[in-house]
Formats: sequence, structure tokens, C-alpha cells
Amino acid sequence: MVLVRTIHVFIKLVPVILALRKDRILWISQEGKNVDEKRFRRNAQRILNTCISLGPVFIKFGQWLSSRADILPQPYLEELSKLQDNVPAVSFEKIRPIIEEDIGNIEEKFDNLDQNSLSGASLGQVHLATKNGQQVIVKVKRPGIEKQVEKDLKVLMKIIPFAMRFVDPNLRFSIIPIMKQFAESIHEEMDYSKESENLKKIKKNMEPYDNIVIPDVHDDYSTKNVLTMEYIPGIKVTNIQELDKKGIDRQKLVIDVHKVFFTMLLRHSIFHADPHPGNISVKDDGTLILYDFGMIGRLNNETRLRLVRLYLALVEKNPSRTVNAMDDLGMLTPNFNREVIEQGINMSIKSMYGKKPDEMEVEALMNLANKTMSKFPFKLPKHLALYLRMSTIIEGIYHTHKVDFKFIKVLRQILEEENLIKDAYIEEIKHSFKRFAKTLDDTLTIAPEIKKFMDENRMLQQKNKHGSNILLSGSILSGAVFFGSTFLFQSNETIGVIGMIASAAIMGVFAVYRKR
Repeated sequence: MVLVRTIHVFIKLVPVILALRKDRILWISQEGKNVDEKRFRRNAQRILNTCISLGPVFIKFGQWLSSRADILPQPYLEELSKLQDNVPAVSFEKIRPIIEEDIGNIEEKFDNLDQNSLSGASLGQVHLATKNGQQVIVKVKRPGIEKQVEKDLKVLMKIIPFAMRFVDPNLRFSIIPIMKQFAESIHEEMDYSKESENLKKIKKNMEPYDNIVIPDVHDDYSTKNVLTMEYIPGIKVTNIQELDKKGIDRQKLVIDVHKVFFTMLLRHSIFHADPHPGNISVKDDGTLILYDFGMIGRLNNETRLRLVRLYLALVEKNPSRTVNAMDDLGMLTPNFNREVIEQGINMSIKSMYGKKPDEMEVEALMNLANKTMSKFPFKLPKHLALYLRMSTIIEGIYHTHKVDFKFIKVLRQILEEENLIKDAYIEEIKHSFKRFAKTLDDTLTIAPEIKKFMDENRMLQQKNKHGSNILLSGSILSGAVFFGSTFLFQSNETIGVIGMIASAAIMGVFAVYRKR
């Protein structure tokens, strides 16, 4: 059966893989400029439709790929980010045994449970129910989904590494870890007890904020296969007509969406990674409601602070600090050309600010990251992939509303309100001190050579008294310039090298002058 499924999937994927290979080569060679974007989007749509036709695991994999800027061109990322997890629900009689096996007889446990599902997803489906007079949502895992997932994961592990190597031989180093991470993620999503933990953790983190509400979990009615939550109805975040009817300020709404998700990311280290419009609703007073915490991203504190440093450096238009933060985040390959990357980022920052600096949006930041990954030796660490997915999806919400929105202003507000600027500067000072310490260590290693150089000069002066004072002065000046240049070299290689050459030139000039 696995062999038959593998052949079927392979035949389905061949046309889209061929198109992706051609588009990726063109995107990289053209640096994302002057390409037929309509054709790119059309080919991306083919991938999207293929994923839907192949079933749940491939839908999830398509969603996963929408966060991989190191694999897909920007138009592909934007199209695949629209891949919502909508799958026809199975009949109620097929899920009844799962509910009753885990929490007991339905008629005894619930006042009422609607047999028609509210929505269906690839791994489960949702039903509205009443429990002790309170409306609740019951999320139930699809019957037999574990076996289906395991079978299709085996198929994916056989086909995708081979396909990606064909798309770009360089991807052979990164695709296996990506596949393993995807497998871990989908296994976690199938365990509703973990989703419950994620929801509670994020709910606790976001309690101080009055612009967001997250449903309560009914623990006594929740298991690994069933998740029962408080029912909080609302208007879909992209339903412009209904939002306008309620008189909701859509500009403030877009700002709140960005504030909520970037606050999760930059302050609390755990964030909702699947903010498509089906997972965000709005109450009549404009408060956001978040659903579905199966796909979440986590950052350790060190990575979170480095990300804050990166954003602060971009806000303050500082290419050097931007490169430092990207390097610390693991986004740069070893032995990267710092000067070239800094110049590229400097040009990108200038183009983003330009004559209208207040129009820089999340999209500009994402375009910078994606285009730079193609042009320079960048890599996408696995802990940042879901962050990029989250950012891309909420940018789509902004584009739906087409309101006056300035991301840089919102980002600065978040950094200030959450007291993150101070944290970022403390980390920057620590980083600078480490670089200074390394420079000092490197300098101390060459100190014996400098001493040897000075001793030889002193012996030379004793043999030839003529012009000794001139040579001594030259030695001191040359040594001072050389010593200072070793410090400069760590922050700016070009100036450091020029300084070292200058020190040699100074010594040469004094030596020639001494002979006269």
C-alpha cells in the first residue's frame, strides 16, 4: 500500500516540482526582480491545489513550506500562506465512539451536542455543544488519522528529499532536518493535551492585555483525542462587511493584530504560529479572539533577545548591528563576507525608508529577508521558520483591510511598552563586550610578535645610532596604529586592514627618512 501511495504522490508532484525548480533558479538569478510574478503565483497555486488533493499530511506540509523562505520564492510563500486547513468533516457516527471512549456517554455528559460540525480540519473537526447550560466547543480527532499520517509521512520522507535535491542540490543539507521537524510538529498537533497546554500558557502570558481573549479549557472533558473549550463567537477578522456594520475601527484592529502576535513573539517566547483568518475572530467591542493552538512556535530567551536586537537595529537603521544580530541568530553561513552583506542590507534599509520612511511594513522586512537569503549565503534556522510563517500570514490580514498602517511605528511602540529597548541595549553591550574580549585575546596573542619587533628595532638602533630617535618615534607611532587597527578589524574589517597597512607604511617612511 505504501508503494502504491508513493507512486501516486510522485506522479502528482512531478509537474509542480519541475515548475518550482525553474522558478527558483530564475528567482535567485534575477534577485526577485523583473520576473513574471503571475506565472510564479499560478505555479504556487498548482502546489496548493496538489496539497489539498493529496490529503491532510500534504495540506500540513504545504502550510509548513509557507514558512521556508530558504526554499521557496516570495510569491510561493504568499500563495501557500493562504492554504487553510479546511477539509470536509466525517459523519458524526464515526466520531461518536472517540468522544464516548474518552469522556463517557454523550447524552449523560452534554445537555446537547450538535451532530453537524462547525468546521472540519485535516486532523480533526469541531462541534458545538452545551454543557451545564454553557455553550462549548468540542474538537475531536478524525478516526484513523494516526495511521494515515504515519503512512504519508513515510511517503514524504522518500519523495521530498529527492525532489528538493533536484530543485537545488544545496538543499540536500537542510531538507532532512526540515522533514524531521515537520514530523515532530504534526505529531504534536495530533495530541490535544499538548494543544491544551499551549493554549493555557499563551492565555496566562496574554492576561494583562485587554485587546485579546482566549477560550478556557474544560479539563474534565478534554483528553489526547478530545478538546472541550469555552465557546466565544465573533466576526471573522477578514469579514470587512460585518466589521463595518458593527462600527469596528479596522485600522485599530490591524494594529491590535500585529501588537498581539509580535508581543507574544518578542516578550513571551511562545507564540501562535497559525494566525490565518479562520483562527482569529473579533468581538462586538473590537476585542480579538484566538482559536486553535495546535501549531505554536517557541523561542528560548537567548534567541528572543537576539530577535529583539535585530528589530531594534532595523528600526534604528544600523546595518552593522543588523548583521551582528543575524549572525548570532544563526542566519549566516560560516565565513560570510560581512562587508558585502552589510552593503546589501544598507541598500535595502535605504530603499525601505527612502523618501517615505513611514511606509515600511512587515512585508518590506519579509522581502528583505527573503531576497537576501537568495542573494547572500543565508540559512533559515528551524526556530525562526514558524516566526516567518506567522509574520507572513498577519501581513495578509493587513492587505485585506487596506488601512493606513505603519508597522515601524507599531514595532517601536511594542519595544517601548514592553520595556524591550533596555533589554536589547543590554544584550548589545554584552555582545560588544564579547567581541572586545575576543579582540583583546587576539591582540594579546600577537603581543609577543610586537615585542620581538620592538626588540629587534632597539638592537638595530644600538648598532646604528644615526637616526635612532627618528626610528624609535616611527616604531612607537607604527605600533600604536597597528594595535588600534586590530580592535577596529573586529567591527569593520576594511578600516582595520587599512590601518594595518598604514602602520607598515608609517614604519617604511620613517626608515627611509632615517637613512637620509
